[in-house]
Amino acid sequence: MTDLVAALTTAFLAGLLGSAHCLGMCGGISGLFALHSSVRGLGQQLPMALVYNAGRLASYAVLGLAVAAVGSRFAALAPAVGKPLRLIAGAVIILIGLQIAFNVRVLGFLERMGGVAWSRLSPFAGRFLPVNSLPRALGLGLLWGLIPCGLVYSVLLVAATSGRAVDGALIMLAFGAGTTPAMLLTGLGAARLAQLMQDRRTRLGAGLLIVMLGILTLFMPITAMLSPGPHSHH
Repeated sequence: MTDLVAALTTAFLAGLLGSAHCLGMCGGISGLFALHSSVRGLGQQLPMALVYNAGRLASYAVLGLAVAAVGSRFAALAPAVGKPLRLIAGAVIILIGLQIAFNVRVLGFLERMGGVAWSRLSPFAGRFLPVNSLPRALGLGLLWGLIPCGLVYSVLLVAATSGRAVDGALIMLAFGAGTTPAMLLTGLGAARLAQLMQDRRTRLGAGLLIVMLGILTLFMPITAMLSPGPHSHH
C-alpha cells in the first residue's frame, strides 16, 4: 500500500507541476475545444469542458490499466525485472523534470512521436467539431487522451510497475487529475494561465520538483535492493 500511495502522489504532483509541459503538448487540442465550441456563456461551456476532460482521464485510465496488466504479467513471469523497471521509471521522470526546468530535449523523440500520432488522429477530431453537445465533447476528450507525450509516458512507466491493473488505472487517473486544473482553464480560454505556466521561473520550479519526485522513485527500489529480505537469515 505504501508503494501505491507513493506512486499516486508522484503521478498527481507530476501532472500538477508538469502543467507547463502539458500545455505545450496538449494546449493545441485544448485550444481547439475552446475555438470550436459553439456553446456561449460559462454556465453552458463549463459542463462541456468537464466532460471533455473526463474523456481524457478515461483514456488515461484505460492506458494505465493496459500497461499495468502487461507489466504485472511480465513481472510474474520474470520477477527479477520488477525493480529495474522502477529504476527506469524514476530515471525518465528525472529527464522530464530536466526538460521542463532547463528545456533539455533528451526525450524529444517522444514529443516527435506525439506529433506523428496526432497528425494521424487529427482527421478524426474533425468529426467531433463543432463541440455543441456532451457526446461530442466526450469523444474529442477520449481522442485527446490518446496523444502520447513524454510526461504521459513517464507516468505510464510508473503505472506499468504498479503490480496490479487497477493500480495502474488509479495512477493514471491521479496524473490526469493533476493536469486537469490547467487543461480545464485553458479549454475555457484562460490565456493568462498559459502565460504563467510558460514563465521561466514557473518552469524551473516545477521541473526541479519533478526531478525530486524522480529521485524519490529511484530511492524506493534502490533501498529495497540494498536492504536484506525478511527471510535472509533462514
